[in-house]
Amino acid sequence: MPFCCQCGNRTADTDLYCAVCGARQPVRATAAPNGGISRRTASLLCYIPVVGWIPAIIVLASRRFRTDLDVRFHAFQGIYLFVAWLVVDWVIAPLTVLPHIGGGPRFLWFAPGMAISGLLKLALFACWIFMLIKVNEGVRYKLPLFGELAERSLAEQK
Repeated sequence: MPFCCQCGNRTADTDLYCAVCGARQPVRATAAPNGGISRRTASLLCYIPVVGWIPAIIVLASRRFRTDLDVRFHAFQGIYLFVAWLVVDWVIAPLTVLPHIGGGPRFLWFAPGMAISGLLKLALFACWIFMLIKVNEGVRYKLPLFGELAERSLAEQK
């Protein structure tokens, strides 16, 4: 049980003012109403660039967000953004480095496609940042391709 910050009288945890001297009591930190992270925080964690897939999988596996369609939508969309990052990194980027054909010193020739994979990665990173801003504003924004996939995944789970 806390005490008044002014006179030292006992106060309850929920008292905003002391009953004896009337001094305003400091705000005490409280946990989320249901004992965990908020819906917005869970959705934000799903869009952390490159590593957001880990909290997204945790959100999808948790019992708490099993019926929360908005949070699950953001988790699916975050996972699909990460899968696109992997496709660019593992499939498109290696295709852009071609061996030099012909005489002379042997070295790798960097094709114009390398710029394409860099631009795709930049676009995906911008999508992550954009979604972090939208989720922070409380908006459920559906990205053109990834949003459709996320909605299909939600519909399959009903």
